[in-house]
Amino acid sequence: IDAHQDVFGPAFGHRGIPAWATRTDGLPFTPNPDDWFSEYFQPAVQRAFTHLYEDPDLQRAQAAMWQVLAARFRDHPAVIGYDLINEPMGELREGEDLPTAARRIEAQHLTPMYNRLARAVRAKDRDTWLFVEPTPIVGEGVPTGLGRIEDRRTVYAPHFYNTAMEAGADYDPSAGWIEAYEAAVTAYPARHRMPVVVGEWGPLNNALPNMGRFYREAVDSLNRYSSGWAGYVWCYGGGYCAVDEQGRFRTNKERTATPYAPAVAGTVRSETYDADARSYRLAYRADARPGVTELSLPPSPRGWRVSVTGPGVVVGGPGKPSRGGWPVVLAWPGAEVVVTVREAGPHGRTDHP
Repeated sequence: IDAHQDVFGPAFGHRGIPAWATRTDGLPFTPNPDDWFSEYFQPAVQRAFTHLYEDPDLQRAQAAMWQVLAARFRDHPAVIGYDLINEPMGELREGEDLPTAARRIEAQHLTPMYNRLARAVRAKDRDTWLFVEPTPIVGEGVPTGLGRIEDRRTVYAPHFYNTAMEAGADYDPSAGWIEAYEAAVTAYPARHRMPVVVGEWGPLNNALPNMGRFYREAVDSLNRYSSGWAGYVWCYGGGYCAVDEQGRFRTNKERTATPYAPAVAGTVRSETYDADARSYRLAYRADARPGVTELSLPPSPRGWRVSVTGPGVVVGGPGKPSRGGWPVVLAWPGAEVVVTVREAGPHGRTDHP
């Protein structure tokens, strides 16, 4: 569940924090429909973020909102976590460059806010994961200034967007952006021993000449360091939409619909997907206690074939007893196993051999 905001909220013509909680001190706001993200740098918007972070009554209202949600959804089987605020921004000080301001906002405003909200949520829900985001400036390869979040079930959830590509430019493989982003987002969770889930990613224009390479290199990078990711956005149409009006994947978006393991009963050694070969490979060491590894397989006209190397077995599939109708893997406790999922031939089945 994502506390979503864009440019703070409806007081500025967007979604998010309600107008009654928007305090601007009379500072100006000039809409820019041709570049909506630039509106984050309008004085009124920046001041509204400062009040959200600093005003005690708004702090209490924000905490109360999350307590209502946590009490309602704490046992819901489809809720894995609470994303405490989407793409938070703040107010730049005179003379600050953007990376310096972002690190200060993350250290002085976001870290205390996340700890306040964590305490509020835990009064109602002790177990559901908390997702915390840095500012969107991390997308430029800027390490976060977030401090420690004092909660045992917290996920670092940055977004993965590039300024030039957001403006409609093609991917530039020589710029080193993916490498810089990966280096920037991995230091903080490594220091605090947190999992990483990239909460949003996907370019505006998927059909430009280098976008096939971008999707391939991006997915390879995400799989190196994240516990998962979410592509933006599932809708029917153009722009960011995953599928067109007829429900067909838009160019290169099919590369985000891959087999994966939502749950692994062990320690993952490696996880890769070859988009060209339509082949997924998961290597893991099974836990000492028996458990099942779950596989999620996207729709395929040819179906999928699942195999296991090592002391393990595939059970289930569509129409067969398993979790959600998809295959699960049972491995001998403590065993090293490799699970391979390949797209089948023209007459294949979404099934194991």
